[in-house]
Amino acid sequence: MIGNDWDNLLSSVWKSEGFHKFMKKVDNEYKNYTCYPEYNNIFNALKLTQYKDIKVVIIGQDPYHGEGEAHGLSFSVRRGVKLPPSLQNIFKELHDDLNIDIPNCGDLTPWAQNGVLLLNSILSVRKDSPLSHKDLGWQLLTDHIIKLINLKAEPVVFILWGSFARSKKQFITNKKHLIIESVHPSPLSAYNGFFGSRPFSKANNFLKQNKIKEVDFRLPNY
Repeated sequence: MIGNDWDNLLSSVWKSEGFHKFMKKVDNEYKNYTCYPEYNNIFNALKLTQYKDIKVVIIGQDPYHGEGEAHGLSFSVRRGVKLPPSLQNIFKELHDDLNIDIPNCGDLTPWAQNGVLLLNSILSVRKDSPLSHKDLGWQLLTDHIIKLINLKAEPVVFILWGSFARSKKQFITNKKHLIIESVHPSPLSAYNGFFGSRPFSKANNFLKQNKIKEVDFRLPNY
């Protein structure tokens, strides 16, 4: 399914009858509607960030529902796509927090390759219909993934922005891990506690304290 250590960790899921029935529902959605991300990018977050390499988890809700935006990573958009408002605010906070230049590209693939699991809780969506796949069954899988990460012996930083992501806190019980939470970076809430929350420096300070290499949050311009 994935092509790395996630396959072993999730082998019982991949082989289960329930998962095969679920994926038939997903397949039918993609056959009958325009859905995002592209089918072969649904599991991009797991493909780009192996379990053993996870340092930080940023939990999103569901993919962007506009044409050509989503590519399987939470908050990330394809190269060349206009930055969504929430991502603009994330980059503003990144600049204020770490004095990193604001990039002109919203592709967060370098973060994923640097140990940041960019996991949406719902991994697909119909075009122009936010949360259209919320009842499909994705959260059974992604909640299980969060529980598996909670079992890691190495400390992990979980970044939870907004009430939806914060609802996943119930699965993060290992005291080794750090939970950083705030309101969502959406323009509707960013000024109520997201700006000034300094999640990136907090994450790296925690990693440094635990003798784990810090995440390089710089992104290239194209």
